[in-house]
Amino acid sequence: MKKLPKKKITDLEKVRTKLKLKSIQEKLNFDNKFPHAKVIGTGVLATALLLGPMSIHALPSPIPNQVVSVAAATPQEVLMSDLKSILPEKVKPLTSDEEKKLSVVLKSITGISASANLEGEHLNTSYGLIGAEQHLRRYPGDTVNDHGDLGPYDEGMAPGLGAWGYFASSKAKLTPDLVQDEKWYVVVQTLYLPDWSQRLAYLRDWYKYRKVMVVNTLNGSAVVADIADSGPAKWTGKSFGGSPEVMEALGGPKYKVGPVLLFFIDDPNNTVPLGPVGYNVVTENLANSGGSLIKI
Repeated sequence: MKKLPKKKITDLEKVRTKLKLKSIQEKLNFDNKFPHAKVIGTGVLATALLLGPMSIHALPSPIPNQVVSVAAATPQEVLMSDLKSILPEKVKPLTSDEEKKLSVVLKSITGISASANLEGEHLNTSYGLIGAEQHLRRYPGDTVNDHGDLGPYDEGMAPGLGAWGYFASSKAKLTPDLVQDEKWYVVVQTLYLPDWSQRLAYLRDWYKYRKVMVVNTLNGSAVVADIADSGPAKWTGKSFGGSPEVMEALGGPKYKVGPVLLFFIDDPNNTVPLGPVGYNVVTENLANSGGSLIKI
């Protein structure tokens, strides 16, 4: 059998994902219009929702043992299904084909353009374990008590500075944007890049506060973060680190380590804000939005 070109496979992935999202929106619209119709035959549901408008009177009676909740699927379930079908069972560097498929999925479901390779730059892995990090000192004299309300599982303040030093030269020069940069920061292993020493001047500036999307592959929670430190060490077994706020957004206050995707965000106009990605809220215009579900 003749193999399809990679571009054709990517196009098919886009169509498949958009059909899934269209199906979700139609299910939710149906549930709002007909709240008393709780279950219908799965075969009829799948066909009717994807082909176009339907009449409730044209539906046959449910087939025994073949029923489904009208609003059973969510964008998060779509994402988790796609992640499961693409990702290997254990964390490891992904193939270029796997990364391209995941980029299509993330764009279709969240509306954010994110990829493992941006402007020719690529980390040694885009799929690995993330571990909890401490707060970074934002200016000389900064203390952990100045970082807002601290929960019982907070990691406290790092003893040293981040890879790029202080975020501001003084407290007076700490802008709201810089506050967000520290709050939603991640750590990546720039020090292990094969050309880090040779291209240090360029790469140091390229990675500083570079936006990334981090996705917890076990629950689908996603966060937009920025790179503000280098690490963790290889011997830890982790590939990334996250601020206390990033880790809580990904898995709750007790979340300390887990598998994630980390993709660069293509955001030249700085329109994507840092923080949790609320893609699980379906908007009324989903059918005509090209698949974008992001709530920002």
